[in-house]
Amino acid sequence: MVRTAVGPYASYLLETFVTLVVVCGLAFLVLYGARRLGVGRANGAIKLVGQLPLDARRSVVLIQVGEQVYVVGVGEAGFSKIGELAAKDLPPPEPSPEPFTAILARVRRKQPEDEDKS
Repeated sequence: MVRTAVGPYASYLLETFVTLVVVCGLAFLVLYGARRLGVGRANGAIKLVGQLPLDARRSVVLIQVGEQVYVVGVGEAGFSKIGELAAKDLPPPEPSPEPFTAILARVRRKQPEDEDKS
């Protein structure tokens, strides 16, 4: 019987692949379970109102705590309070843009008239 060198490598690759699939499956289950339990979600009276990135490492954020809004600078050195204002002094939030799925559905409903004439 002739033995080839492919056998040990094939079993090693198969074992590595199966291990990778098991690890990915466990990671998926842990992340799914954490999401279902609400881990990582904001709760309480703190709310992020707005954010303006200044460059790759710096930004200005508005954080609402109750009826007070804090203007905070975020950078390499950490957080710095820039100022504060009352929540009632904030302008009303702009309406969010139309989701892509709604735009795509609207475009699909329209029938081009040029195709019917040709």
